[in-house]
Amino acid sequence: MTSVFTRVDERLGEFALRPLDPDADAALLHAWVTHPKAAFWMMQDADLAQVTEEYRRIAEHPHHDAYLGLWRGSPAFLAERYDPAHVELVGLYDHQPGDVGMHFLCAPVDAPVHGFTRAVIGTVMAWLFDDPTTRRVVVEPDVRNTAVHALNAAVGFTVVGPIAKPEKDALLSVCTRAQFQAAADRATADRAAATRTEGAPA
Repeated sequence: MTSVFTRVDERLGEFALRPLDPDADAALLHAWVTHPKAAFWMMQDADLAQVTEEYRRIAEHPHHDAYLGLWRGSPAFLAERYDPAHVELVGLYDHQPGDVGMHFLCAPVDAPVHGFTRAVIGTVMAWLFDDPTTRRVVVEPDVRNTAVHALNAAVGFTVVGPIAKPEKDALLSVCTRAQFQAAADRATADRAAATRTEGAPA
């Protein structure tokens, strides 16, 4: 299946996204979403048929899409894009034209790669902002998911505040194109500074 977006990370190499096939990719997704590390995905007890049905539903939805993320050509993460005026956040926040909702999930691994999750969210954000109609990315992670809150802040998100969803208490956060670019520029500058420091004489 053809990739819809490709990005090369200067340290970790090529990342890409392709449309998810809810049938062909179901077994892989089931292993990911039921893993203990994916507790905040809220599909821990789902069987294979339920995972297949959920992603068939998303594939057929006019305002929700799912994509399989690849790292160096192999499946490594899941990304979802949705219209928050119609899905997930209807009536729960001040929607603005150009808002796009996002979820992402990294595949569980035995040996985590340093910087991988940051590279994944950077890829997903770059993909969303590659669409010129996208003005803000909106996320609503569980309030208890402190790891993703820190990650979101690192790529430019600002917290709007807590909201009560039917399935969870969430922390609504938004990121504009300018905020994402500023965060990316800071990260590049920080890496350059670290490289200079490492190369400096003792």
